[in-house]
Amino acid sequence: MKRELEIHVVGKRRGGLLGALLIVNMLMATRMSLSSCSLLLKHTCPPPRLFAPKHLRKSHPCPLWSSSFSLCLHKSTITTSSSSSSFPPSLSVSSCSSFSSAPSMAATSASDDSIHSNPLLQDFDFPPFDVVEVKHVRPGIRSLLKKLEDDLVELERTVEPSWPKLVEPLEKIVDRLSVVWGVINHLKAVKDSAELRSAIEEVQPEKVKFLLRVGQSKPLYDAFKAIQDSSDWQSLSDARKRIVESQIKEAVLNGVSLEDDKKDQFNKIQQELEKLAQKFDENVLDATKKFEKLITDKKEIEGLPATALGLAAQTAVSKGHENATAEDGPWVITLDAPSFLSVMQHARNRTLREEVYRAYVTRASNGDLDNTSIIDQILKLRLEKAKLLGYNNYAEVSMATKMATVEKAEELLEKLRSASWDAAVQDVEDLKTFSKKQGALEADDLNHWDINFWSERLRESKFDINEEELRPYFSLPKVMNGLFNLAKTLFGIEVEPADGLAPVWNNDVKFYCVKDSSGSPIAYFYFDPYSRPAEKRGGAWMDEVVSRSRVLSRNGTSARLPVAHMVCNQTPPVGSKPSLMTFREVETVFHEFGHALQHMLTNEDEGLVAGIRGIEWDAVELPSQFMENWCYHRETLMSIAKHYETGESLPEGIYLKLLAARTFRAGSLSLRQLRFACVDLELHTKYVPGGSESIYDVDRRVSEKTQVIPPLPEDRFLCGFSHIFAGGYAAGYYSYKWAEVLSADAFSAFEDVGLDDSKAVKETGKKFRETILALGGGKAPLEVFVAFRGREPSPEALLRHNGLLSVTASA
Repeated sequence: MKRELEIHVVGKRRGGLLGALLIVNMLMATRMSLSSCSLLLKHTCPPPRLFAPKHLRKSHPCPLWSSSFSLCLHKSTITTSSSSSSFPPSLSVSSCSSFSSAPSMAATSASDDSIHSNPLLQDFDFPPFDVVEVKHVRPGIRSLLKKLEDDLVELERTVEPSWPKLVEPLEKIVDRLSVVWGVINHLKAVKDSAELRSAIEEVQPEKVKFLLRVGQSKPLYDAFKAIQDSSDWQSLSDARKRIVESQIKEAVLNGVSLEDDKKDQFNKIQQELEKLAQKFDENVLDATKKFEKLITDKKEIEGLPATALGLAAQTAVSKGHENATAEDGPWVITLDAPSFLSVMQHARNRTLREEVYRAYVTRASNGDLDNTSIIDQILKLRLEKAKLLGYNNYAEVSMATKMATVEKAEELLEKLRSASWDAAVQDVEDLKTFSKKQGALEADDLNHWDINFWSERLRESKFDINEEELRPYFSLPKVMNGLFNLAKTLFGIEVEPADGLAPVWNNDVKFYCVKDSSGSPIAYFYFDPYSRPAEKRGGAWMDEVVSRSRVLSRNGTSARLPVAHMVCNQTPPVGSKPSLMTFREVETVFHEFGHALQHMLTNEDEGLVAGIRGIEWDAVELPSQFMENWCYHRETLMSIAKHYETGESLPEGIYLKLLAARTFRAGSLSLRQLRFACVDLELHTKYVPGGSESIYDVDRRVSEKTQVIPPLPEDRFLCGFSHIFAGGYAAGYYSYKWAEVLSADAFSAFEDVGLDDSKAVKETGKKFRETILALGGGKAPLEVFVAFRGREPSPEALLRHNGLLSVTASA
């Protein structure tokens, strides 16, 4: 992602069962599409695995983010009923026999629903998002854990080193917890409340304890080792070999080989890290919600476009100012992305920009919401965990399940940094020169709250493009239709509305069915597009609801179909107007749909490596970033850019300017991402918790090489860096750039055959689907890339797309 993420990540999938669940909260690719705003962190987001290391979370994510990107196993459907013949056979909710007999824990109060009627424990095809309440969480999770504990004990007693006696029952155990925990974790991300937080916080230690119990099971570990050492090993498919190898590696990373006292210490660390990550995330959300600036004088918000004024007035109404209007106010400014970015880019009132900027970069850094000590505790515990496992630092633990090594990641980041620095310095000089010509008093002393404002003015002047004036051409319905038509052209699928088929958590949520060329359903997904700052995390992410799986088939023959959800935070409809999107919001939707496509179009029937599961974290952004490239493809853009009132197409001249503006401030935007990636690696390799250097000292040191304008002394962006402290990107934020190399090179395959050659584009799209989208984690990502591209990846396409190729050559 070339954007700056905001808060979470997509839950990325690793190979392990446990990790997937431990990350279940992290993987929602938490990502924000902000090519021009250097303030938000990149995200989408964003992928957990089954036994994945604990550093994953999907996130807001890219994640895929839910906690991010959710590449995990998260939300699988409970499939204990065998009466249905197809997926989904119906939406009827029948009682699930395997749960109905599970006794409730003593702690369950009499006021809680009975276990038999608890919607979390019913047999469903789509989660009952509309009826799950806080009162269901404690008894539901505890009853489920009791049942799964019994299942695990039975598995350990009867385990044999064979697929039917080891992997299949293990997948069923993890999947059940994944789906149920996924439901409540998702609701916490999109329908947050203090009561739901409290309920989840109470049962989370019990969930983590069970996952550690699974991950550290010696009988299961020994059985996997026996499969690897057996004479049948070479006859296993690539996917099955990947599963076995991944489970062995993840078990070691989960502490299976530790002695009793060290294992106890490891488990205490893991429990505390889960708790700290959740608290970090909640502090960021609460700090974001806490800031509100009421404005009654229209002069104070001069420059804000009509859409921003409408949103600010709509927010004011929700805060009790019933008569607020876009024209006359009052208006309420918040730190939620649509509001924050509008101020940074368009408010002429420099004092307002400064106030909002300072509030943003100091979120969650003081008072009861201060994340500083939480960060120190997290880094200290991660280092302790790494030492227990025999590693020098936490980055080495992270890299154990990625494509890159610490050295390779640092090498790539430095290459991109050196290619970006001079261009970024020139970007600032250009802004100084331009603002001086406009008579700006601050021209000789541009500060962080000036950069985005004057960048937008320079962009408008240089390319004659005003993003706000483009909004009417990007209405959400048209954008989605164009996106679905592109998917049909490239991948031969049909996306059809299926509202009413599955319960939803908010009336704005849309539900879709994906069909193949024969008209048969192959996947489903939810789409939650709008910002709801009072209850919904910021950022954007894709997450797994249910994964494709042969073992969890309803009818015993065809695999269970995958289900996903995409979550964005774009500007909601205002009055009678539809949601009118910025170009960045368009890119964000394309990005998250790329994640969803990899989840939904997989052909892999082994559930532990289907779709986004089992894919190395630093490769999981490939499809998402790949899809963003199509926003600049003429035919695709023209198909979505229709004026919402007149139906008029975007003028050709404006399209050409958009294309020309693609590399505008590319050096600055690249450096911003590199700052995040580099400080992440520094904190997880060289930083010594409690030493002479503070986390902020590290950030300032890294910023000397990655920011032309040094950060403010009081800059505390780390306190809001949920990607690495509450998501799955710890010692992995470099993955955005790593995967961007892969995605740009993949798109260059379409450029090579000619983007105007529809036949060649379809053929290349078919190959992309059959490799990148279909193979999931069943093959190593490098092998998958080579199968598509015919060679190993090269950074040339990325540097070319960013306009930095010549700079790199000279460097």
